[in-house]
Amino acid sequence: MRGMLSFMILWLLSQRPMYGQELAVEIGKRRGDKPNPGTIYPALKDLATRGMIEAHLEGRNNVYRLTERGRVGLSGALTYFRRAFGEIFDSTVSISESRKSLQGR
Repeated sequence: MRGMLSFMILWLLSQRPMYGQELAVEIGKRRGDKPNPGTIYPALKDLATRGMIEAHLEGRNNVYRLTERGRVGLSGALTYFRRAFGEIFDSTVSISESRKSLQGR
């Protein structure tokens, strides 16, 4: 799941810069549980080491932002996910629409 965490971090940072705790809260909203610092900060460090994000200090907090390399990486990951899982999501939407149609009868 670490790859998914990195993907989610990149996606969130594509929306706006955030500090670590803020990222954890946003991930928690989507995943159902907030990642602990021992999970999120190593992922942030790895992404920074790979040049996909960078941090700058604001007060006592590091604020992370996506780099150009991170944007390219995110774009590639989105393309991969669409190709690998798009059919699954499309069929799920189709099943959901069929259920709604049947309930309306």
